[in-house]
Amino acid sequence: MSNASLDEDKFNLEIRKFLKVVGITSQREIEQAVRAALEAGTLKPGDSVAAKVTLELPGLGVEHVISEQLDLA
Repeated sequence: MSNASLDEDKFNLEIRKFLKVVGITSQREIEQAVRAALEAGTLKPGDSVAAKVTLELPGLGVEHVISEQLDLA
């Protein structure tokens, strides 16, 4: 597919829809895991949690890792 045949607006919309699902799902999973750990006593307020996301585009040979520390303060 050449750039001339790529519908940039549609492609951008598809990316945004994908990222919205990723963001909402990721936030929910993080919140549930942190609440469960706080209740179990394995985490306490003021701790931090390592978070890592790997974005893969297998058909394109892309793997991008994003790592952050999330402070619970």
